[in-house]
Amino acid sequence: MPHILKYNGMAIAENIEFARTVVSQTLGLMFRRHIPPGYAMVFVLRKPSSVNVHMLFMRFPIDVIFLNNEKKIAGLSRLNPWTGHKAMKNIKYVIETHAGSIERYDLSIGGQMEFEDI
Repeated sequence: MPHILKYNGMAIAENIEFARTVVSQTLGLMFRRHIPPGYAMVFVLRKPSSVNVHMLFMRFPIDVIFLNNEKKIAGLSRLNPWTGHKAMKNIKYVIETHAGSIERYDLSIGGQMEFEDI
């Protein structure tokens, strides 16, 4: 069964990759040339923590969605290759997806994200 990422009940990504290990979370989307349509990478942290997202070795801009323990949006950011950086506290999930997704899906702080966290 494919994983689907939804925002307030609306599908925004049908191709989800989960980053759960230290290695997969450290690498993230680094070194990739592009990501496929409908793609999102979901970083699953062991517990709500402070996070730092950087854009070193990235070739394209991305939108980053920061979620709390209830999968509600706590922060949103558009980050550019090599120069982007964003830090936040008390975050349980980080979602990296196509640049422009925040505007395209009218994402906002407090909105509810949905996905199977298996």
